[in-house]
Amino acid sequence: MPTNHRAKEIILPSLGTGSLAFHCYGWRMHDARIDALARQLVRYSVGLKKGQKLLIDLYDVPPSIGIALIRAVRKAKGLPFLRVQQSILNREMMLDACDPQYETVSKHLLHEMKDMDAYIAVRGSNNIAELSDVPQENMKLAMRHMRPVLDYRVNRTKWCVLRWPSSSMAQQAGMSTEAFENFYFDACLLDYQARLPAMNALKRLMDRTDRVEIKGPDTHLTFSIKSIGAVVCGGNYNIPDGEVFTAPVKDSVEGHITYNAPTIYQGIPFDGIRFDFEKGKIVKAQAGAKTGKLNQILDSDAGARYIGEFALGFHPKITEPMRDILFDEKIAGSFHFTPGQAYDQADNGNRSQVHWDLVNIQRKDYGGGEVWFDGKLIRKDGIFLPKTLAPLNA
Repeated sequence: MPTNHRAKEIILPSLGTGSLAFHCYGWRMHDARIDALARQLVRYSVGLKKGQKLLIDLYDVPPSIGIALIRAVRKAKGLPFLRVQQSILNREMMLDACDPQYETVSKHLLHEMKDMDAYIAVRGSNNIAELSDVPQENMKLAMRHMRPVLDYRVNRTKWCVLRWPSSSMAQQAGMSTEAFENFYFDACLLDYQARLPAMNALKRLMDRTDRVEIKGPDTHLTFSIKSIGAVVCGGNYNIPDGEVFTAPVKDSVEGHITYNAPTIYQGIPFDGIRFDFEKGKIVKAQAGAKTGKLNQILDSDAGARYIGEFALGFHPKITEPMRDILFDEKIAGSFHFTPGQAYDQADNGNRSQVHWDLVNIQRKDYGGGEVWFDGKLIRKDGIFLPKTLAPLNA
């Protein structure tokens, strides 16, 4: 691991210590890649300007990235603000959640968010199933109250969200700790700006497309994206990034899909989810032994059974799923088809407390597949065919 001998820090033990080589019980050398990532987040991803206020939201992460972000904000002449959370404490709060409690939480967090110009969240996890035993009704209650905070942050601030690596993430990915650490920085420090011309070409193509058809193993979907508009994600909202998204016309989705990437939602892992659609609505949902839990989520509200996002993913360094959606939705040769809330930037009118990015990988090693726009084959087996989109191929 690259080191910088000018800086050493003593880190005290804390709840949740899985953070790869970045901290341990005692001395650690400073990794210069953390500083590079913090600079990229502050200067490129959110484009912080002099005098602007930025909220740094740290969730189960070591101090090193927080320190680097605070320093990067100050170097940009901005004003850093800090919030620190732990999943094990959030679980305890949610176990007996009630409306008066989360009304107050939401009110204060929304007031804080309205006072910010920008927001960077760094989210770690030592146990991806930490919230799995929180009652479903409590999850719904908390998500309902927190939706205004999320909506304001997404629609009214400059924001970026990223995951922080941990030993458990390396295990999820089936990689050694060191190999995953190198993969993480390779993915996060990708030169997104160099790929923007091809991303913009894909956006223009999607902007003028009406009918989309997707074919693959146990998958055949048709829908319209006419007049919805597409959005380029080139390192501004998520790190790692690498997608262009839109949304289907709400009632236009017909057919069926089987997602071949594993997923986790509300702390519950799912595999092999299959949906059947009629007039845009999920009329049948299956997930083996967890079909009941799947339908419970889809019955959260009326919008949860409609699709709020359709996106093509193409990050060249991310090729395999690991049940971490900020990585999985960017997988090279993939698309995601998302039940629930639509984004304001590509709005089909669907509203829901659910937004569940579910991924289908169409590369040959995952069974292949095709994406058609207005009768023209655009991507086959995960490879874009138009020359203007070729730079997006892994």
